[in-house]
Amino acid sequence: MKYICLGYIEESLWDSWSQSERQKFMDECLRYDAELRKSGHFVGGEALQSAKNAATIRQRGGKVVVTDGPFAETKEQLGGIMILEARDLNHAIHLMSNHPSVRMGGTWEIRPSDEHVNELAKSKNPG
Repeated sequence: MKYICLGYIEESLWDSWSQSERQKFMDECLRYDAELRKSGHFVGGEALQSAKNAATIRQRGGKVVVTDGPFAETKEQLGGIMILEARDLNHAIHLMSNHPSVRMGGTWEIRPSDEHVNELAKSKNPG
């Protein structure tokens, strides 16, 4: 089953690291991602730019309102997503608990993919 893993980090923590600390962190994360890929668990993923570059849209009073930045008022911001293949939620938790970003203060939210809705969307939009 597929699990969508949402990775969060406090941007102020990232900003406080030296370039070499950032590089070490990224190297560790990419090394673990390679292990997940080799074992067949890493399906895909994307890193995100800073939340400072985000925009949030919502409808208010019948009009679309655009706000700079992310929707959540929190210290931690979404830093990336990973699509993970795992037997069940406990297996996904086990795999992600070994991700170096957890040791470095990051957080992962793990949710099962809604395979029914995703298949329905694919059938309505082939290509």
